[in-house]
Amino acid sequence: MPKIKSHSGTKKRVRFTKTGKMLRGNAGKNHFQMKQTKRGKRAKATDSQIVKGIKKSLKRALGA
Repeated sequence: MPKIKSHSGTKKRVRFTKTGKMLRGNAGKNHFQMKQTKRGKRAKATDSQIVKGIKKSLKRALGA
């Protein structure tokens, strides 16, 4: 059996912390930011933790 390739798009979008948490970037940071509050823009600047339900499928896509 050949090795399973890891999903390239997922590799670019997800990263792991040293403790094993999965982090992702937030959408909505490229344009139309005048409508957003400063608080909303700051919140999108930090990475968000991936919820437990989708974590299993993402790990499978990464081949982990």
